[in-house]
Amino acid sequence: MEILKDPMAADLFSLKDQIILVTGSSRGLGWVMAQTMAEAGARVILNGRDQKLLQQRLEQLQQANLEADLQSFDVADSKAVMAGIQSIAERYGRLDGLVNNAAIQHRKPIQEFELSDYDRLMDTNLRSCFLLAREASKLMLEKGSGNILNIASIMGPQARKTISAYTTSKGGIVGLTKALAVELGPQGIRCNAIAPGFFATEMNTALVENAEFTSFIEGRTPLQRWGQPPEIAGAAVFLMSTAASYVNGHVLTIDGGLSCQV
Repeated sequence: MEILKDPMAADLFSLKDQIILVTGSSRGLGWVMAQTMAEAGARVILNGRDQKLLQQRLEQLQQANLEADLQSFDVADSKAVMAGIQSIAERYGRLDGLVNNAAIQHRKPIQEFELSDYDRLMDTNLRSCFLLAREASKLMLEKGSGNILNIASIMGPQARKTISAYTTSKGGIVGLTKALAVELGPQGIRCNAIAPGFFATEMNTALVENAEFTSFIEGRTPLQRWGQPPEIAGAAVFLMSTAASYVNGHVLTIDGGLSCQV
């Protein structure tokens, strides 16, 4: 069980020697979080479906003398998920942290939303997080400690047109986070979430390039701009570190104040 004993300890935010799997970490927020966690001392296991890009990311970290590995599997594929976790268990014998970041978006009015697209989105954004948490927690239980960080969204408690499935999935992530915090907390495993606002990532490229939408973000957000991916990194490291040893079941909103403004 991780307990913060000395608030002045130099390694307060260190992730040294931790083995952390970050899903969807070949690009966007996942890549930035993985990179920063590696810089904080973790051995980061990169994950994604693009084997070539993952290999490039792995080489970037290794060239910077950072500890990293990769597991290329689709989080929506249950058999692949279980095989990936088993591979980590066989190679390292443990897993200290899991970041459930992989997600997709599909924008359509609900009248035009195909159930196949709904199922695909929910499998990636929510079902996979449940399965990964289930399998990862089995490894964490063996040593009586661990951290799970789920990436939610401000589009869970709030909503916009044409993203009903995405909003549903991210609302589910908040519920899952709280349920895991309650169930796994007594076993030494913490679970928290980050709810990002509008970040300038690959997923949002079309919106970033849309002058009207960017004007809306600048006018609606008190900081008057899009979030930049590195601005999520410190919070992710904090929640995975000993500095957050008594933080459990919390959803940290990072949105430049957007959700505060009426």
